[in-house]
Amino acid sequence: MITITRRIAIDPAELQEDFLRSSGPGGQNVQKVESAVQLRFDIRNSPSLPDDVRARAERLAGSRLTKDGVIVITAQRFRMRERNRDDALERLVALLREAATPPPPPRRATKPTRGSKERRLDGKARDARTKAMRGKPVSD
Repeated sequence: MITITRRIAIDPAELQEDFLRSSGPGGQNVQKVESAVQLRFDIRNSPSLPDDVRARAERLAGSRLTKDGVIVITAQRFRMRERNRDDALERLVALLREAATPPPPPRRATKPTRGSKERRLDGKARDARTKAMRGKPVSD
């Protein structure tokens, strides 16, 4: 089991890995070796995730989410297949951990205190006096 949080873990059988050739510059090796990893996780049909976490994860996935509800993560940073597999899995776990953290409570609007109102008005008056001194002197 792949641990996401203390309460959430996903079964490795829910993940599908495809290997493909990495893009970008390389020597003779790049045309022969399939070191890039494409990790797929069907988030909509996963029994491991609670509904609220699933909804937040779909929102966080953005363009990595297909119409069918599959998260696709492509990793090709490294030259070795194993490191790319680990990288893709780490990125999926990070996304699911972020989705598992509950959103902060909504902010309640409060009235400004009397002291904060007075301090604001005193500052405005002080600035007004400073700016009034910048004018041309009045000649008699």
